[in-house]
This record gives sequence, C-alpha cells and structure tokens, in this order.
Amino acid sequence: MAHTKAQGSVKGNRDSRPKRRGVKVYGGSKVSPGGIIIRQVGSRVNPGPGVLMGRDFTLFAIEEGTVKFKTLRGKKYVEVING
Repeated sequence: MAHTKAQGSVKGNRDSRPKRRGVKVYGGSKVSPGGIIIRQVGSRVNPGPGVLMGRDFTLFAIEEGTVKFKTLRGKKYVEVING
C-alpha cells in the first residue's frame, strides 16, 4: 500500500499572495504628481483637493505638495496642499 491516506490538508494549504494595500505616503510627507498615496478596496478614504481616485480605488496625487488627512462630517479625506 504505497498511497497516502488523507491528502486534503496538503491540497488546501495554498494561500493567496499579499495585496500590499494601505497608506503609502503619510500625513506631512511630500508627494509628487502621480505618486500613490493610498491603495484600498472601496472608497474608505475619499479624495480631496489635489487628489484623484483610480479605477481600483487607488488615491494618487495630481500636483506636488504635502499630504494631509482630515475628517469632515464623518468621512475621511486626503488632500495635497501646495507648499
């Protein structure tokens, strides 16, 4: 009998690769145009002035400046301030 009896634990042992989501540039840091600020699933954080949202909800800067996070009426926003 040269077979293994229970293979279920080995077959189901694969894991998906990490997605590397999260905040890439924190508040007070400098960012250049096109720089990714946040990678996220869904619009947990919304774009403010100087920031756009991509198709996959990635927030990126459209101008050079400093990153600032703020909460307004219970919603989180990220903006890029010149200077």
